[in-house]
Amino acid sequence: MQILIKSAKIIAPLSPFHGQTQDILIDNGAIANIAADISAPAGAKVISGNNLHVSSGWMDVFAQFCDPGQEYKEDLSSGANAAAKGGFTTVMIVPNTQPAIHTKTQVEYVLSKTRFGAVTVLPMGAISKNLEGASLAEMYEMRQTGAIAFSDGLKPVQSSGIMLKALQYVKAFNGTIVQVPDDTSISGHGLMNEGIYSTQLGMPGKPAIAEEIMIRRDLELARYTDSAIHFTAVSTRQSVELIAAAKKEGIRVTCSVTPYHLLFTDADMASYNSFLKVNPPLRGADDVEALKAAVKNGTVDCFATHHQPQDWDAKQVEFEYAKHGMIGLESCFGALRKALPDVSLERLTDMLTAAPRAIFGLPEAKIEKGAVADLTCFEPDEKYTFTEQHIGSKSRNTPFLGTELTGKAKAIVHNKLLFENH
Repeated sequence: MQILIKSAKIIAPLSPFHGQTQDILIDNGAIANIAADISAPAGAKVISGNNLHVSSGWMDVFAQFCDPGQEYKEDLSSGANAAAKGGFTTVMIVPNTQPAIHTKTQVEYVLSKTRFGAVTVLPMGAISKNLEGASLAEMYEMRQTGAIAFSDGLKPVQSSGIMLKALQYVKAFNGTIVQVPDDTSISGHGLMNEGIYSTQLGMPGKPAIAEEIMIRRDLELARYTDSAIHFTAVSTRQSVELIAAAKKEGIRVTCSVTPYHLLFTDADMASYNSFLKVNPPLRGADDVEALKAAVKNGTVDCFATHHQPQDWDAKQVEFEYAKHGMIGLESCFGALRKALPDVSLERLTDMLTAAPRAIFGLPEAKIEKGAVADLTCFEPDEKYTFTEQHIGSKSRNTPFLGTELTGKAKAIVHNKLLFENH
């Protein structure tokens, strides 16, 4: 199949065409030509748009696809569809499935079911058996089979000893540990950020120290082992300050933030909207400003959607009983553009493309003649109201429905396939 991308501004700092508006011809999954005006070959699919831009394919580093075990919330196919609608060509998924992704058999299951799709789905292997935090899973075998990194995902590793062993173990193959920083012995009973709004709303709070104490601990362990650790869903001012200091010291640490931690604060919890019940919780306005500054100054390396589908029954209950999480792949770019209007497109796309690939050891997706096509086409200034037609997930748990967003993915070209948004 031939695909012609017409008049797209190329955002790829390492490409000789960076900043230029060009046509890109893709033939049989490879970039055949890049030039100012290419005539569409007979039968070619043409992609054009309003102020169309193109970058390397976007990558998400933390999503939940619920397959196997809870396919009524999401499965590998619908999750990939959600990713494609959001402009992502590569997604790392957490091991919190039933059974957990804690042996090479589960890794093989994910890879075999998604091998020929438009989106590359990369499973993270569990750190501990059955995600129980008691003993190490078969990490080496999972790595050999294709696990991209190691994490207990939505169940942060609480044991210092297990985390130490995991960090030591991945050194053998230069692997990376991914951790949601949360000391559940401190935060376990909280429903939202501890602060003035939790007091006003009469809800038990999750103190920021539950996150920060875990970051301090894991940074000490990473220093001791000289291993690579990635913190995801970092949400407080102190957290980013700790990570910035550790980077200066030379500790092998990277981090990501979610779009929703950049856009909402704990003040938004006044509506008791269960779609805003997430973990780590939405923080105060000062924390949000600190996160935005950390994106701008480079302390935050990349973004993570924390796409977490929940069925209707899991959210339409009393706030106390509602499950955590929101879907986030489809709304990610629009939410980022809304939250960070003064951050350059070059910086945003770098955090969606080159940065996550570098952290997790994937080859760079290049925009040049002869390269394999791994591209995201997007309209960065398109204003639109986010509706159900923009959702590819099986679930609908998002606070963005009915909200105006800025910036929209138009299409992805990947694995010899084209996925177009209409």
